[in-house]
Amino acid sequence: MLRALIAMSGGVDSSVAAKLMLDRGYDCVGCTMRLYEGPADQENFQSCCSLDDVEDARAVARKLGIPYYVFNFKEEFTEKVIWKFADSYRQGRTPNPCIDCNRALKFDALYRRARALDCQAIVTGHYARVERAGDRFRLKKAVYAEKDQSYVLCTLSQEELSRSLFPLGELSKAQVRQLAREGGFVNAEKPDSQDICFAPDGDYAKVVRQYGGEPGEGLFVDTAGRVLGRHQGIIHYTVGQHRGLGLGYHEKLYVCRIVPESNTVVLGRAEELLRREVLTEDFNWISIPPTAEPFRCTAKLRYRGREIPATAYPEENGRLRLLLDEPQRAPAPGQAAVLYDGDLVLGGGTVCGSK
Repeated sequence: MLRALIAMSGGVDSSVAAKLMLDRGYDCVGCTMRLYEGPADQENFQSCCSLDDVEDARAVARKLGIPYYVFNFKEEFTEKVIWKFADSYRQGRTPNPCIDCNRALKFDALYRRARALDCQAIVTGHYARVERAGDRFRLKKAVYAEKDQSYVLCTLSQEELSRSLFPLGELSKAQVRQLAREGGFVNAEKPDSQDICFAPDGDYAKVVRQYGGEPGEGLFVDTAGRVLGRHQGIIHYTVGQHRGLGLGYHEKLYVCRIVPESNTVVLGRAEELLRREVLTEDFNWISIPPTAEPFRCTAKLRYRGREIPATAYPEENGRLRLLLDEPQRAPAPGQAAVLYDGDLVLGGGTVCGSK
């Protein structure tokens, strides 16, 4: 009998994932990763790894009759996710910490624990699918597009895919909740977590200040280099932003570019945000082997963004250039560009520039 380690966040999705794996005949072990401890004095603190979440996961594991562990990964999470998040903002980037958490914690550090428990697979509540085609594992979108989470799995390697199972990939959220009700789970009606666990109030600047400080005030300039005013620090801005600039200018201005080397924020009109060409680095080939030839695909430049038809041009040193069929507004450095062919995830890289 195959043994699977179920990453149980305390939410309904991972709880139902555990139930489905038991129904499939797997020998299951549940676990929760303690990644971040919220401040004791912060009211209504919500995250994917709070004490309440641990208790909910423990209750579901008890209901299912499976062993349950809590693993302390706070040090690894701080080093590989929070510090990287803060450094990215200081570099004028807009990071996606959920992708970094998947890469460094859920499908790397957690698997090392899985091996220690003699588990052959990692199971999560992500809405995505994995299939094998010959000697290659392929990542696919969830059947129900409104819940698809394949975007945040774009860094998975072939080895990681080979040992990963996503039992919710063919289910809708309504079906998942119904299975939780039928199972008598305490979290059947629990709302989905929407916040970044270490910044539940959305104050990213506070996180950056706490982890390494901030560059300080600098200049707003227009695309021609003319000074428009002073900003309160580049960590307070992201490409495409309009609100909160504090300039009171006579026309709407948007953040077009952030230049950490000179501590300047470049502002322009809405049309100056449009880009046809997007550059990526650290491109990870997933469902197809690496190629040097251009190919057609669709590209998603933000988690909630729509897919845009494009031509991909692989380059050297893990870089890939995208030529979009239609201009897109404000591709942000630091975000992931994920490429698709229908429901197949071809690969993904980090946006590092656009024009």
